[in-house]
Amino acid sequence: MPRATTLILILAGLCGSSLGQYNEEEDLAWLQYYLRQSRASSYNYVPYYEEESPAYAYSYPSATDTEPEPEPEPQQTAPWRCPQECDCPPNFSSAMYCDTRNLRYLPFVPSRMKYVYFQNNLITSIQEGAFDNATELEWLALHNNQISSEKMGKRVFGKLRRLERLYMNNNNLTRLPSPLPRSLRELHLSYNHISKVPPSALEGLENLTALYLSHNFIFEMGASLKGLQSLILADLSYNNLRKVPDGLPASLEQLYLEYNYINAIPDDYFQVSPRLLYVRMSHNSLTNQGLSSNTFNSSSILELDLSYNRLQKIPRVNTNLENLYLQGNQINEFSISSFCSVVDVMNYSRLQVLRLDGNEIKRNAVPPDAPLCLRRATVIEI
Repeated sequence: MPRATTLILILAGLCGSSLGQYNEEEDLAWLQYYLRQSRASSYNYVPYYEEESPAYAYSYPSATDTEPEPEPEPQQTAPWRCPQECDCPPNFSSAMYCDTRNLRYLPFVPSRMKYVYFQNNLITSIQEGAFDNATELEWLALHNNQISSEKMGKRVFGKLRRLERLYMNNNNLTRLPSPLPRSLRELHLSYNHISKVPPSALEGLENLTALYLSHNFIFEMGASLKGLQSLILADLSYNNLRKVPDGLPASLEQLYLEYNYINAIPDDYFQVSPRLLYVRMSHNSLTNQGLSSNTFNSSSILELDLSYNRLQKIPRVNTNLENLYLQGNQINEFSISSFCSVVDVMNYSRLQVLRLDGNEIKRNAVPPDAPLCLRRATVIEI
């Protein structure tokens, strides 16, 4: 037997012995991944972990053609295989990256996946049962697409009992997806066309900690936030709200309501949220007639932004407040009683930043006992 032939047979025998130590399907999957990577352009993805935030770039899809929407091809491979349209790194086998590939449909999601990224595509619909096979999903990124509420299955998220983060901002939704899994912790729906949030849309989400609904057309929230017993952050800015939501959860720490049309706040509205730290209500229509004397007298609030409203007087605030923004109103007097009910050595405000520029107050209107009351202040702009 020729020497070259003998060498080939020896090498083949060694390779067969080595491959026999591994699962045949895993070897084929690895080979498929390697060949696909050698043909296509490479994607340098870094997996996202629990303590990290995904670096999502918010941008709108540029293509606006009207070609018929293609349907996903029938799956011919085993259910654990990675779809050919996507990338499933071997060193992070529970993640599937299908972002920024001009996709018009949702590829099949293998059952082992926990983190799936479909952002920055041209997807317009989510068919019923799209995620029924992937019940282990924890992160689902669908932002920066063209998904409409009319082209979503009625229960597309119904079986995702472990889903924690759902990103659907920058789409064409006109209502909240429903039902949503009770496991959900973050819901991102900013930059859509939602106009109303009925209480039933968020019912049962006792684990939800962050709700992002900014840049929509919401004119009514009702009591939809009240039952969210774990909610920490609610962003309802840049909407069409005429009134504040009916009732806040006790767990709330951050409330963003800027750029709405709110003109009044009920008495003791913030008292039900003893952990509330940040309240931002700039660019609304608030007047002193729409506020009670104790509306903002909450001992937990550290930052209060009431800039660019229609206030004529400084509202009374708690002595624990650290940052107060009142610029761009119609305030014409500096009332020290708004900060200190009693002014002496033992009673003073913890206020550090006070902005009153863009009002009708004159610099010489500051009362002589202001330095004693506002002794902690490092910035006062008039």
